Amino acid sequence: MPELKKSPAWQALNAHYERIYPVHMRDLFDQDPHRFEKFSLQINDILFDFSKNRITEESLTLLTNLADHSGLKDQIEAMFRGDPINTTENRPALHTALRGSRQNTPIYVNNQDINPEINRVLSRIEQFCDQIRSGKWRGYSGKKITHIVNIGIGGSDLGPKTVLTALQPYADENIKVHFVSNVDQASIIETISTLSPETTLFIIASKTFTTQETMTNAHSARQWLMNSAKNTHAISKHFVAISTNQTAVIDFGIASDNIFEFWDWVGGRYSLWSAIGLSIAISIGFKNFTQLLQGANDVDNHFKNAPFESNIPVVMALLGIWYNNFFNAASHAILPYAHSLRYFSDYLQQCDMESNGKSIDRNGLHVNYETGPIIWGQSGPNGQHAFFQLIHQGTKLVPCDFIAPAHNRYESPDQHAILLANFLAQPEALMQGQTIEQVKKEFAQNKHPRSFLQSKIFSGNRPSNSFLFKEVNPKTIGSLIALYEHKIFVQGCIWNINSFDQMGVELGKKLARSIVPELQNNQPISSHNCSTNGLINYYKKIRSS
Repeated sequence: MPELKKSPAWQALNAHYERIYPVHMRDLFDQDPHRFEKFSLQINDILFDFSKNRITEESLTLLTNLADHSGLKDQIEAMFRGDPINTTENRPALHTALRGSRQNTPIYVNNQDINPEINRVLSRIEQFCDQIRSGKWRGYSGKKITHIVNIGIGGSDLGPKTVLTALQPYADENIKVHFVSNVDQASIIETISTLSPETTLFIIASKTFTTQETMTNAHSARQWLMNSAKNTHAISKHFVAISTNQTAVIDFGIASDNIFEFWDWVGGRYSLWSAIGLSIAISIGFKNFTQLLQGANDVDNHFKNAPFESNIPVVMALLGIWYNNFFNAASHAILPYAHSLRYFSDYLQQCDMESNGKSIDRNGLHVNYETGPIIWGQSGPNGQHAFFQLIHQGTKLVPCDFIAPAHNRYESPDQHAILLANFLAQPEALMQGQTIEQVKKEFAQNKHPRSFLQSKIFSGNRPSNSFLFKEVNPKTIGSLIALYEHKIFVQGCIWNINSFDQMGVELGKKLARSIVPELQNNQPISSHNCSTNGLINYYKKIRSS
C-alpha cells in the first residue's frame, strides 16, 4: 500500500502530529482530571491504562480513521472466517480456532469444518496428560515418567517455556519440564546430564520434522536413550512428536500412536494453543490448559466485536503505529513486574518481529514507511538497574509496556508492595519528568555545579501503557498473549504486510546447510566471499591445532 502515506487519514494524522508534538503530558493531565477514565479499558480483570500517551481524544479518533482506511474490520472478519490471509503461502491463519473450537461455530478450510479435528486432538492431549500425570504411562523399565524434555525452537520452544514459567504454581510437583532449543550441544547435554533415561519423556516439536536445530537435538536424545535401553522399542515409551510430517516422524522411530497433529494453518509463533502446548498441559493439567485457551478466546471475542476506540488490541496497535510512524520510535520495551513473566518479552519479540519485520507489502511492492519495531525488554526491576537510564534520559524515544499482577504467589505483602510501587512509579516518572525548577528546589541547601543540576533533569513526556490484573493464572496469561497477537495482526493490516510468513529466516539456514560439509574436512575454502572464506579457514586452523 505505497499510497498509505498519501491517504487523507495519514495526512490528517501527520498534521495532528505537528500540532501535538510540543504538548507535554503533564499539561494534558493538568487540564483533564478524568484522563484516566477516558483512556483506560478493561477485559476480565485486566486493566489497560493508556492515559500516559501523547494523545488526545482527537488523536484516538484520527488513529481509528486510519484503521478504517485500511479496511481493518473486513480483515478481522476474514481471519476469523478462515480466508487465506497468509497470501504468500495461500493459507489461513487460524490460531484463534484452536481456542474457540468448543463453541462449535463451523470454520471451513478446504470445504471441511476444522472444529471436529481440533477437538479430537484436544481429547488426545487430555488422555495423554492423564496417563503421564497419573503414572499409568511407564518408561521401558516400568518406571514412571518424572521429567519431560521439550525439544523445539522458535514458537515451539518460546511459547511453552514462557507459559510454563509463568504458571509454575500450577505445575505438577512430580513432573519437571525442561526445554532444549539451542543446537549448541551444551544445551542438550547439560539438560539430560542429571536425568535418567528410564524416567524421561522427550517431546519433539517440529511442524515439518526437518528443522535442523530441533532434529539434531532429537537425534542426540535418541542416542542417549539407546545407550541405556539397548532396544529401539524403548523409543515408543520415551518419545512423542508434534508434527504435520507423519512419514518423517515414523522414519525417526516414533510410533504413529505417539504423533500429535497440528496443521499448516497454525504458524509456529502462534502454536502454543495447539498440541505444541502438550508440555504445558502435562505440567499444569488439562483443566488449567483449557483455562489458558478460554482466556485467549475471551480476547478473540472482544477483538471481533468491540468498536475500535474501545478495542484493546486495536488501541495497542494504533498507539504503536503513532510512535513508530510519526514519532520515529524504532523500538518498544516490554517490562513485566513479575519474576514469573521473565520470558514474556522474549516471546513477544519473536511473535512481533517475525510477524511484522517486513519491507515488502502484500502486493509485492516495497513499502515507503517504517513497519515492525524492535521489541525488547526484561523483568522491570532488573531493567531499572540496566537500561532504564536510556529510557528516562537518553536521546531515543522508547514507548514502554508495564505489566504487573496485584497479587504475588508468596505470602510477602511488604516485598510485593515495593515491587508494585516501582511498577507505578516508573511510568509516572516517564510521563511527568523533573524540571530544572524542581531540581533547584531539591538541592537549594547546597551549591552544585551546573552540570550536576542539568544531569538531574528528566524531560518526561515519554509514553507508556500499563497492564494491571489480579494474579498470574492460566486464564490471564491466555488473555495477555492473545492481546499482543491481535495487536501485531492489526499493525500488519494497516501496513499492508503479511504477518503470517517468515521468509527472512530461510536464507541463512540454507547457506548454513551448504557450509556444514565444508567444515568437515581440512581443505582450504575459497567458494564464498573473502570474509566467510577467511573465517572458515581460520576455524579449521585453530580446530586442527
